[in-house]
Amino acid sequence: MSRRQRRTYSKEFKQQVVDLYLAGKPRAEIIRDYELTTSAFDKWVKQAQTTGSFQEKDNLTPEQVELIALRKKNKQLEMENDILKQAALILGPKRQVIDTNKHKYSISAMCKVLNISCQTYYYQAKPVEDESELEELVQEEFIRNRKAYGTRKLKQCLANLGLQVSRRRIGRMMKQRGLRSTYTLAHFKFHSSTCNEAKTANILDGTFLQEKPLEAIVTDLTYVRVGKKWQYICLILDLFNREIIGYSCGEKKDATLVKEAFAKIPYSLNKVQLFHTDCGKEFDNQTIDEILWAFNITRSLSKKDCPYDNAVAESTYKSVKVEFVHQYRFDTLANLRLELFDYVHWWNTIRLHGTLGYETPISFRQQRLAQRILDNELGCDTGGEAA
Repeated sequence: MSRRQRRTYSKEFKQQVVDLYLAGKPRAEIIRDYELTTSAFDKWVKQAQTTGSFQEKDNLTPEQVELIALRKKNKQLEMENDILKQAALILGPKRQVIDTNKHKYSISAMCKVLNISCQTYYYQAKPVEDESELEELVQEEFIRNRKAYGTRKLKQCLANLGLQVSRRRIGRMMKQRGLRSTYTLAHFKFHSSTCNEAKTANILDGTFLQEKPLEAIVTDLTYVRVGKKWQYICLILDLFNREIIGYSCGEKKDATLVKEAFAKIPYSLNKVQLFHTDCGKEFDNQTIDEILWAFNITRSLSKKDCPYDNAVAESTYKSVKVEFVHQYRFDTLANLRLELFDYVHWWNTIRLHGTLGYETPISFRQQRLAQRILDNELGCDTGGEAA
């Protein structure tokens, strides 16, 4: 059996997770939303509050580290072998394998070995018996997703848990519980701003559906009230899967804010082909020119006073306003930065996107790339022709 790839976390990520906890976000929600183990989370909090360092060498002796690693590896191998043998013998649903062995091993550990989520197991193991229980589940999913989901996305959430419930029934339950999505009818509001007079063409030309990751990325800026001042947010999106790949926030609406968002992108900038923005001066200047030149990225500009040329970015910022900006109060820039980190994670890994067939951006990207690899392998096996 091939070994599962171990997840790694940066020092910045650990600190932001601890900061979210210290800021008041419930422990259970953090562990669930970021798919953490309780032991890892508790360890990070303890390390932050004692030594202030997340390095194991600062918190454990070499002998302790070696002993823990050996014990964990031994226990994991024994459990994996046992569970996989049981799975082969039972030849039934994975839940049945877990039910048979839950007196011996933890459910979370077995879910990892069998590659299913704990949430899926629990909801399958405990079917909804009455209307009030289903209402509770609808309310839980509604609150978990920042009160932004309507009946369509809640229906998909329940389907992901193995429950087939009609939108009409969900709507009735939402009305019964007083649950109202934060979305309202769209209203166009014009904001005048300075813009450059560059002759750069609109190369994107409304082609918002892209076939490959990083073929075209788009961005824009929006304002947020922080304390008694206005601050700004910059988001960079990949049109392939609507993923927020770069983000930043700051006091000024300038090129530095855009540069910081570029610095957050976790993918190679050499793979980016097209960078599309509106005509704002913060996007067309020497600082941004140097970034685009260094990575051989082509620039594309919307026409003046034509928001439809950058419709995906405009639509995304409307969602950000409704789901994030209007729901929170930000006292400091540090507070905004922490909450933005949490929101971007939710957007990319948890939020269902109608444009993506009600998948999350990350799962959409992973599935399409896996399919492409498979297609290439089949092509190679058939002498280079696509199967």
